[in-house]
Amino acid sequence: MDASLNEILIAFLLTLFAGLSTAIGSAIAFFARKASTSFLSWALGFSAGVMVYLSFVEIFPKAFESLALEMSETRAYTLTTLAFFGGVLLTGVIDRLVPDSVNPHEPKDYEDSSTPGNEKSYKQLMRMGLFTALAITLHNLPEGMATFIAAIEDPALGITLAIAIAIHNIPEGIAVSVPIYYATGSKKKAFFYSAISGLAEPIGALVGFLVLSIFLTETLFGLIFAGVGGIMVYIALDELLPTAEKYGAHHQVIYGLVLGMATMALSLMIFF
Repeated sequence: MDASLNEILIAFLLTLFAGLSTAIGSAIAFFARKASTSFLSWALGFSAGVMVYLSFVEIFPKAFESLALEMSETRAYTLTTLAFFGGVLLTGVIDRLVPDSVNPHEPKDYEDSSTPGNEKSYKQLMRMGLFTALAITLHNLPEGMATFIAAIEDPALGITLAIAIAIHNIPEGIAVSVPIYYATGSKKKAFFYSAISGLAEPIGALVGFLVLSIFLTETLFGLIFAGVGGIMVYIALDELLPTAEKYGAHHQVIYGLVLGMATMALSLMIFF
């Protein structure tokens, strides 16, 4: 699993791009708050479709293939399955440890917020914004690792995951920036904290790099990659789709989901 310096650099840049997309959410909150959120809903559904399709069609099989190189197919499939659900469990545990009030993946109504400082005290809103930023850091670490490892194994897959996660990070940027803005009245501070919270993605990539450079074998890669698939499926089902439903109509979300799957299927057929 040797990777060139150029491949490592590209993988890090992809995770940085995905993480800093929280700043896009911050910009939306400030400059397009009264606009229709239907496009965001569709985009989140599309991202969920990409993640689910990739997890089952690309990531799971590649993880199995890596494990099968060093053990029987029966054992390889068993370990791939266990690692997949291990990724689901890990992400679920992290999600449950974060209170709903500051969890960036629990949809909230920010559109009805009034002028900064009028509804809630400075301390209450600052606490919400900062704790949400901390929650996003916890959530984004495994995502950054997942994107990095995927990019090392297959750059095209890494790019696709980075775009999907970037779309997923947009509402997180809104979740951080809005309460801080309404606490301080400063768009600069809100934008700063929103952007900084996304840096957990490249930190997760750094963890992935350390694992790759020191410990990685075909078996460990297969286990990690299967876990990545579980993480992606959990994010799609528990975070992306509920948030998409919050921002738009049910069928709009489903159309985005199916289109995301179909787009990935078509791209895989073209480049197979």
